[in-house]
Amino acid sequence: MVSNQTWVNEAWEKTTIKLKRTSEKIGANFPHASVDGSYQLEAPSWWTAGFWPGLQWLLYRETKENSFKEIAEQCEEKLDSVITDYYKLDHDMGFMWTLTSVARYKLLGEEDSKRRALLVANLLMGRFNPEGNYIRAWNPWHEGEDNSGWAIIDCLMNLSLLFWASEVTGDPRYKHVAKKHGETVLEHFIRKDGSVHHIVRFDSATGERVEAIGGQGFSPDSAWSRGTSWAVYGLTLLYKHTQEEQYLQAAKNVSHFFIANLPDDSVPYWDFRLPDHITKHRDSSAGAIAACGLLLLGSLVEPSEQRMYKEAGTKILKSLYENYGAWEDLNEDGLILEGTSHYPEGKNIDVPLIYGDYYFVEGLAMLKGHKQLFWSVDK
Repeated sequence: MVSNQTWVNEAWEKTTIKLKRTSEKIGANFPHASVDGSYQLEAPSWWTAGFWPGLQWLLYRETKENSFKEIAEQCEEKLDSVITDYYKLDHDMGFMWTLTSVARYKLLGEEDSKRRALLVANLLMGRFNPEGNYIRAWNPWHEGEDNSGWAIIDCLMNLSLLFWASEVTGDPRYKHVAKKHGETVLEHFIRKDGSVHHIVRFDSATGERVEAIGGQGFSPDSAWSRGTSWAVYGLTLLYKHTQEEQYLQAAKNVSHFFIANLPDDSVPYWDFRLPDHITKHRDSSAGAIAACGLLLLGSLVEPSEQRMYKEAGTKILKSLYENYGAWEDLNEDGLILEGTSHYPEGKNIDVPLIYGDYYFVEGLAMLKGHKQLFWSVDK
């Protein structure tokens, strides 16, 4: 069994040792990208704020060490200021509170975490535009800017918060919104070959599709690998939540595209369609995200299909461990090297990224046999 493989247990042990050390350094803060070996901290309102406390919960679930729990709880409390400020909240509320409040409620049953997560689920649902059936991405970055018609592939992962809210309240409105957004993704984001668009712009007044935008990919017609990985995992979660065949088939299609375009070591370049003159930097975070989605997909398909997805996900994680890990490097906070955050803007290229670290550890936990996912209702 995969869960008994020596390398998985070895990787988990090294991960735990390193995160004990970096947790003492970072504490209850919000790291994003490692620069010159040190994780740079962002404000609690930054979209990646949930991944560090999410890592703490993954380790607490396994070790029951209070130091991990205390950091995660302190991070969750700091996020209260983001809720009350309101203006900096955007579509990534699902990323932030699924890995803090939902995780704590699932693990400890704490009522205050349930209340926080339900409040945020309502705020996320409020970003839904019924003309176009999409959850709006971001807010204006500059005065006078209008991006009210923008939706992005990443938001598939935020839908988990809405499905969870319907599950715990018995109110179907949340999942109705999530499914409507999912249907829009199927219609406008997924190409026939399984590649995806990062951003699609709609007319926010009429709901009409206007254009696809390259975003963090090389171009509108390229294939940004992390966008593909969000689709692999997000569509698989949509199928798990809804049991609707359309999401299963879409998840398979995107997964096949992802697997087919991996290089020999199974860790993707930052975009699958790059001109020869553009440097093919890796994006280890895309590999880690997709690996989790592939492992989940392998548990949901028919038995005759499971092996392909599970082996692909396992192969990615093993390569990340063996070829991209920074386990013994005392001068590097990150776990996994060679993440690429935003190549078009020249930001955080070839560095560890906190979400790459998170999904690598989540993937290890899946290989160790953990069935519970913070992202899905437990059925």
